[in-house]
Amino acid sequence: MALYVQKFGGTSVGSIERIQAVADKVIGYRQKGHDIVVVVSAMSGETNRLIDLSKQINDNPVAREMDVLVSTGEQVTIALLSMALEAKGCPARSYTGGQVKMLTDNVHTKARIRSIDDEKMRADLDQGRVVVVAGFQGVDEDGNITTLGRGGSDTSAVALAAALKADECQIYTDVDGVYTTDPRVVDKARRLESITFEEMLEMASLGSKVLQIRSVEFAGKYNVPLRVLSSFEDGPGTLITLEDDEVMEQPIVSGIAFNRDEAKLTVLGVDDVPGVASKILGLISSANLEVDMIIQNTAECSTTDFTFTVHRNDYQKAKSLLESNLEQLGAREVAGDNTIAKVSIVGVGMRSHAGVGAKMFAALAEENINVLMISTSEIKISVVVDEKYLELAVRALHTAFGLDAEEA
Repeated sequence: MALYVQKFGGTSVGSIERIQAVADKVIGYRQKGHDIVVVVSAMSGETNRLIDLSKQINDNPVAREMDVLVSTGEQVTIALLSMALEAKGCPARSYTGGQVKMLTDNVHTKARIRSIDDEKMRADLDQGRVVVVAGFQGVDEDGNITTLGRGGSDTSAVALAAALKADECQIYTDVDGVYTTDPRVVDKARRLESITFEEMLEMASLGSKVLQIRSVEFAGKYNVPLRVLSSFEDGPGTLITLEDDEVMEQPIVSGIAFNRDEAKLTVLGVDDVPGVASKILGLISSANLEVDMIIQNTAECSTTDFTFTVHRNDYQKAKSLLESNLEQLGAREVAGDNTIAKVSIVGVGMRSHAGVGAKMFAALAEENINVLMISTSEIKISVVVDEKYLELAVRALHTAFGLDAEEA
């Protein structure tokens, strides 16, 4: 007998029929003798509906009241799923985040989990019940409802699995696992049997939307085995776990990630003296804009060109901010491009293999794709290219590193 924490997202519980299907899946595990804790999101579209209602009242509502409002979506789902389980002869009990109790800090709309009281859940499991918990929410020390931010149900599930020392945390989504890249871009993309926490964290941060970054960080910190599965079809999914010898025998590169939402800015002709980077990035940071890749090139006449990337939605704001502070920065001009994309290769095998970068650049050169920026870490190489070459670059790299699925 194993203890599983199973998380079902909004599309998985988007209708009564789908809630019934989730109940059947849970019962299937119970019939095999396993203990089950289920974490659910609000029904698909419900959170957006509630947010829209709030905007009809106030464009800038108090964060505490927003948490009270949006947390009701999950409360509906836990009740309906528990009813469905009971109707099918499977004892179940629902809990809100506050009832569990999932204690958080008091930062409304993006709270952090501090501790979880597992006593009630364990008592229910001992009595043969399925425990159904509302994801995305908790309660602070003063009893106020808090929420964990968008995608917080994944984090709720991993946190509960850590607290209960579950054998596995299963994340059910509308895909059947983690793929070598997006199958919509590369039709030969294949599902990975396993991937390390470190690789998954890189893939998630680089644009893969399968799992929330925060939940992967949490799972890695507490060594909670994660498995990504499909809500709509049976299969083994993808196991996300610690790096081991078996994983190290896998290909050098595990996946190709990409992000279309990139833009780059170059501050030209600033003095090549200490503090220049701090001055430029401090200005950007003061506007709460996030910077990704950074390159500094020393030019002639003791000047330097400073290039960095931001999210495409922040491009105009960042460019205007820099242009209005040219004199303060001692810069000649600001140049920009919001038609770029980032492509990355990721794999723990890169640590112990030479020539990975050379192979990557050779594959891109063969397709006449110019590399605009480069960033590296132990298990990742990222490049910026013109957006029009994005899909060609992804396909070329996918083939070059032997990730294409074999023809049936």
